[in-house]
Amino acid sequence: MSLNQQACIPCKGGIPPLTQVEAEAFRRQIPDWQLIDDATKLNRTFKSGDFASALAFVNAVGALAEAEDHHPDISFGWGYCEITIYTHKIKGLHENDFVLAAKISNLPGAG
Repeated sequence: MSLNQQACIPCKGGIPPLTQVEAEAFRRQIPDWQLIDDATKLNRTFKSGDFASALAFVNAVGALAEAEDHHPDISFGWGYCEITIYTHKIKGLHENDFVLAAKISNLPGAG
């Protein structure tokens, strides 16, 4: 099943984060995203035409994050939205992070 067809399952902690090799294998399924901070986080910047469309995209990401119960770090301004995803409880990446990234990439306005 592809990442965007899966659902995020709450991570209660107590498990190790993905290794860099494991994270890179998942990242290949979402090539527009980057591994950052020694492969402990996912990051992507989305471009838009103006502030209103960036805000609309942020709101769509927020609604998705609430539905998935998995919340990324978001910053935005005129013409851009930057999203960083990781699992706070394990201080690194979990498969859920890649599921959320894939779903964000499929939102209207993701480009």
